Amino acid sequence: MSEQRDEREEITEGQVAGGITIAAAIRELLPETSWSRARQLCQAGAVMVNGETFTDPSRRVPDANRIRIVPMEGRRARRTLPDAALLYVDHAVVVVAKPAGMETVPYRPDRDAFPQRRVSDRDTLIGATRVALRRYEKKRGIEGSPVLQVVQRLDKDTSGVLVFTRNITAQRILQQQFRKHSVEREYLALVHGHAKDARYETNLIPNRGDGLRGSWGVFRRARGPMPETAKPAITHVRLVRHLQGASLVACKLETGRQHQIRIHLSEAGHPLIGEKVYIRDYTGARIDADRPMLHAGKLGFLHPANQRPISFEQPIPEDFALILQKLEG
Repeated sequence: MSEQRDEREEITEGQVAGGITIAAAIRELLPETSWSRARQLCQAGAVMVNGETFTDPSRRVPDANRIRIVPMEGRRARRTLPDAALLYVDHAVVVVAKPAGMETVPYRPDRDAFPQRRVSDRDTLIGATRVALRRYEKKRGIEGSPVLQVVQRLDKDTSGVLVFTRNITAQRILQQQFRKHSVEREYLALVHGHAKDARYETNLIPNRGDGLRGSWGVFRRARGPMPETAKPAITHVRLVRHLQGASLVACKLETGRQHQIRIHLSEAGHPLIGEKVYIRDYTGARIDADRPMLHAGKLGFLHPANQRPISFEQPIPEDFALILQKLEG
């Protein structure tokens, strides 16, 4: 591998072997780059292979090729999604594979606990999906509307399957399914310690007493009536297998509260690997990761137009797979 740097422009060039992913190629050229930063560079349009911009971190380098990384250009570029990220498209719904490190929608001050933080629409999944949808339908000669409605959200650092709707009627029908807990949602998570099968049913409150969201009566003993802000949350956890100092678990949601899985697993003594928030009470040895290892692997619902069941699965991303492989020994 050869390498040439221009510190003024922050450009890195080098030859890499064919067959490895773009994210792996970035880390080969920039060894100190984390997986999350490698994904960000790629998704921001900062990586070129033989003059072509590659925006999918999991895409493989064709043959042996020269890679050019231009972070300054990438920071000005729009976040994009590859065509392969559109798992399903029709007149009513769009199912997309969300990469880690991307907000689902822009922050809204009335919803955001940190109003000083703002995310432009162009830097979110919904914005990137609109662009990918236009490109997808243009190639097929379809004159469709890029308007999308939100029915669910995934945390910024959570990867996996997510659905948008393309009209208000479809949105209302799917929202009703979510409210009735009839939507199938299964997540894979890597957690600290040896977890076991469990069902967690608590009432989540915005502030458990130390500024963090949590279950009422868990961090501090419950006193008086339950606050009106408390919302019921139910998570089913199934052990997939034990690992070295960790576990791979599958989580099914009956409800969809903010940070529900992260909170329930943390309160059970098994915070996510890579967890940065709900881990302050954990006293065991911590396993590092660039993000919380949570992946929305399955999504199933009744199609809002014809009520036929449809479901989608998305394999774990490379950073998740590498940590899993390491923990398997």
